[in-house]
Amino acid sequence: MRDVYVLATSCTAFGKRPGDSFKDLTREAYLDVITDAGWDNGDAIEQAWFGNCGMGTFGQRNIRGQVCFTPLVREGLFPERVPMINVEGGCATASMAFHGAWKDVASGDMDVSLAIGVEKTFVQGDAARTLEIFEGGIDQMDPQEWHDYYAKRGEEAGKPFDPNAAGGTVFMDTYAMQAAWHMKTYGTTQEQIAIAASKNHWHGSMNPKAQYRFEVPVEEALADREVSWPITRSMAAPIGDGAAAAILVSEEVLARQPKDIRDRAVKVRASVLTGGKYRDPSEPGLSRVAAQKAYAKSGLTPADVDLIELHDATSFCEIFQLEMLGFAEDGKGGKLVEHGATKLGGRLPVNLSGGLVSKGHPVGATGLSMIHELALQLRGEAGDRQTGRARIALAENGGGVIGFDEAACSVILLEAPSA
Repeated sequence: MRDVYVLATSCTAFGKRPGDSFKDLTREAYLDVITDAGWDNGDAIEQAWFGNCGMGTFGQRNIRGQVCFTPLVREGLFPERVPMINVEGGCATASMAFHGAWKDVASGDMDVSLAIGVEKTFVQGDAARTLEIFEGGIDQMDPQEWHDYYAKRGEEAGKPFDPNAAGGTVFMDTYAMQAAWHMKTYGTTQEQIAIAASKNHWHGSMNPKAQYRFEVPVEEALADREVSWPITRSMAAPIGDGAAAAILVSEEVLARQPKDIRDRAVKVRASVLTGGKYRDPSEPGLSRVAAQKAYAKSGLTPADVDLIELHDATSFCEIFQLEMLGFAEDGKGGKLVEHGATKLGGRLPVNLSGGLVSKGHPVGATGLSMIHELALQLRGEAGDRQTGRARIALAENGGGVIGFDEAACSVILLEAPSA
């Protein structure tokens, strides 16, 4: 396998953008990533991976990427006859697109590959259509299977599963049940979850691309409207729109770029995907398997990692994933957060972008927005939220739901430009 480099990244502002179409968001992210690469157009791109979850709800069920890129091809901004592969994997969609582009280059099949994720989950005045997008992330063929699973797990966690409860969703309930089980088993507290939420809202307040750019004190996070106990609104990712992209290249292509572009290239040390299953709550999740494979492939360990972007669809996820990824013992993730290790200035900054709870979570774009943030940090270009000199960064992104697992998980390890 060849070495692969992230030559350029981009991310639109996340938020409720009813006036922007899928094509508008595609154009914005694509032109920005081309600019970041120092190119006038995308003529060097040999293949593209287009990630999206919700366009079918808007009537475009097939050839989504080809449709969104047609104007760009017509205008000579994207090359003709380039193959485009449409990707869908729930909230892990954009990371799957990245993985495909990485394999293109690592295998030697391509020298330049584009990954882009585009999403609209906010439908003004039509919450049912928004819900339809998310419902695709759980088994609709045999719903009784997960009904039975959650009923049993809810009893074990001391939080009964009620799919008919007002105000929440099955997805928030699954996270809440996992949090309740963790609290019952290890003594994790709601306040620790609130600390993670407050910390990420602080990070997001410094991110000009974040959907929420305000701080939330711990006390306010605890007192906010309950979504599904112990999760409050401040501890949950919002509904929104956005897009993000990355250009991946071989070492040979990188060597031909101007020095200022070469000096910003981020090396991909590993890209790993895993699949979920119905598991016992005491059994490790699929992100642990993905992380262990990524460490083995890269020759790195958790001790080598300097910063993390992880999938905090709820703030409990930060606590849980720190354990799964090898940064805390099982049951000790809450203490790590509580002691301040994961905030800007701490020894292991997590979600300096603001994470999903503050930056936002347009599902088909989320994974690549993580890559964008980590690239900014590794290049020293993150402004007010810039961490100290970091060499190795990790992105963890999960998508869909199978019991207490995600349906898919991505772990990506990146290395800073050598200077």
